[in-house]
Formats: sequence, structure tokens, C-alpha cells
Amino acid sequence: MQKSKIWLSSPHMGGTEINYIHEAFEKNWIAPLGPNLNAFEEAIQNYLTPISSPYRGTAEVAALSSGTAALHLALILLGVKPGDEVLCQSMTFAASANPIAYLGATPIFIDSERDTFNLCPNHLEEAIKDRISKGKTPKAIIAVHLYGMPYKVEEIQELSKKYSIPVIEDSAEALGSSFKRQKCGTFGDFGVLSFNGNKIITTSGGGALVSHTEEKKQKAVFLATQARDNAPHYQHSEIGYNYRLSNISAGIGRGQMEILDKHVALRRKMHEFYKNLFKSIKGVDVFSEPTEDYFSNHWLSVISINSSKTNGITREDLRLCLEKENIESRPLWKPMHLQPIFEKMPFYGSGVAEDLFTNGLCLPSGSNLNDEERERIANAICGCFKI
Repeated sequence: MQKSKIWLSSPHMGGTEINYIHEAFEKNWIAPLGPNLNAFEEAIQNYLTPISSPYRGTAEVAALSSGTAALHLALILLGVKPGDEVLCQSMTFAASANPIAYLGATPIFIDSERDTFNLCPNHLEEAIKDRISKGKTPKAIIAVHLYGMPYKVEEIQELSKKYSIPVIEDSAEALGSSFKRQKCGTFGDFGVLSFNGNKIITTSGGGALVSHTEEKKQKAVFLATQARDNAPHYQHSEIGYNYRLSNISAGIGRGQMEILDKHVALRRKMHEFYKNLFKSIKGVDVFSEPTEDYFSNHWLSVISINSSKTNGITREDLRLCLEKENIESRPLWKPMHLQPIFEKMPFYGSGVAEDLFTNGLCLPSGSNLNDEERERIANAICGCFKI
């Protein structure tokens, strides 16, 4: 009999989500608006900027159908148009780059640095200077908190100010993470969240755009609801989109927000599990915070394997060992500049992202994993490394 599947990151319900869904049905709020939507947005806003937060701005949240939709709207609100250029972290999921192409703009891909696996400030500045010298000042920087690890916030913000290029902060994987106690999602000119089924909390599908003024939020909501003008008839002066989150999905989100911190703690517990497991295995590094300024939700726990120190055992060897035991694992994101659709786009870097992709592996990290499943994972890993 085949063993049950251990997933990389599966949805984890807290139990109260169904109450908010029932409420929506009872009051007939089966629409992309309603009390759940308003309350979900307020819960996210309060989480991102509590009274005790050192962050002195505000987080105005527009709940949307996906994180991709939020990225698309952020680019539109920053005035990105056909022919423009947008700087984008190369090591990321395709959704970080695709909205650039939606608008007919060109993505300029930037390599990672090894401390956080995120946007390299040195290569970023190299790219900015070079694009400006070619007469193309980039319209935006898309920086990603990969696997929940905050990017080098201070260095990226400094470059943003120096060259007057706004930052879109892709926090799709980083809800619950922080840098110097400030929540991820609040650093950029716009922040992006995702509530896809594999994220730290889920609304089944869904996302949010975080801005710093009510005016920008309302503009995002306007565009997300087909850009209908304020008139008694249907009138449209701008192109709009069907991007608003439904009241039903927002009900799931309300329940999930009640257990967000618990989920973060459980993901971090999985990270500690892997740190302890790999202590005695030479050649394997567990991706961890570089300093105490960083606090990762460890949405996914990631390892890097140096086969020259593991008797030739590679990332792919371990992945196949786990697969044989019906345990899901996955290589790190394939860098965007190596993807067939983007391989002709400009890239600035020195091979860090390629190396991480070649040698890195994401391990099961769900907040709903139990002791029996952890034992299966440990046995499979130890069997692969023959310890």
C-alpha cells in the first residue's frame, strides 16, 4: 500500500472560517463586496501596522483575486506603459514578472545575493546605471521576500531613493515576516500579498495590494471593479479589471487571520526541525536568517547541497529519494532569465541564482505536519545520506 502524500505546503484551516462563510450565506452577501471583505482588509491592515509598530505610515489594503492581480495594479498605478523597463528579481515565481509583460513593458532581471537569496543591491545598481546610460530609466523595482526571507530592505530602499525609482515589494511569500520588527509588505511604495492555497494563510485563491494612502487604495479598488465611473448608468473612462476578492473568500481569510501567528510559529518550528536534522550532515546548509534584524516566517524551509562534501549526493538525488517515499519536495524557483519566455531579456548578475537553483531544494514545510510525518521525512533524508 502506498504511503499517504506529504505535501510541500498544503492549506491549513483553523475551524472558524466556516462561521464567516455561513454568515455570508445567511445574509446573502454572495458577491465581490460585503462585511467579510471589509473586515478582512481591516484585519490585514491592523496586523501589518499595529500600534506598537516602529513603522509610522499606514497600510491601506485592497483585497484582490490574486497576488498577480495586485502586482499588475501596482505597475499600472506607477504608470508603467508599453516600452518601459521594470527591474525584477530573477529568482522568483513567474507571477513576479508576468504582469510586466501584460503591460508591454520589458523586465530587466537582477541576480540574487547569498545572504537572503534575494535581489542583489550591487547588481541592481549596476543595472540602474546601465539602463540610464542607454536612455531608459526604469519605472519600478520588483523586490521579492523569497520563501519568507526579507530582502536587504535598507540597501534596496537607499537605491530607490537615490535614483527615484519606486519599489513594489512582493511579499506573496512573506506575510508574518519582518525586518527590524517592521512587517514585510509595508516597506515598498506598494506591497503585494498572496493567499493562494499553498501560502501561510489562504482564501483558496486571493491576494492583496498594500498602499500607503486611502487615495491609492480606492484607485486600486476602482480599477479592480471594471473601472466603472460614478454615474447612474454603466460608463467607463478607463480600462478596468475583474480583480476584486469575493466576500465568500474573504470570510475564509477572516478565519485564517485569527491563526496567522500560530501558523508562522509552526512553520518556524519546521525550520528548526530541519536545522537539527542536518546538523550532522556535512555539505548541507539550511537557509536561515543572516542576522537578528531578519525574522522569516519560513514559509518554505530550503536547503543547499554541496555535492563535493556529501559523497556526491546531489539535490536531485535527495528529491528522488523523497519522491520514492511519496514526500513532495521541489527545486528552488528557476530564475526568470533562464525561462524560455524571458531568456532574451537583459540580465545583470554573476551566477548566484543559477547556483541556488542547481543546488537548492524546498522541503515539506506545512504548519499542519505532524510528528509521524516528520519522522517519515527524517527517515527518508537519513536514508538518502546513509546515516
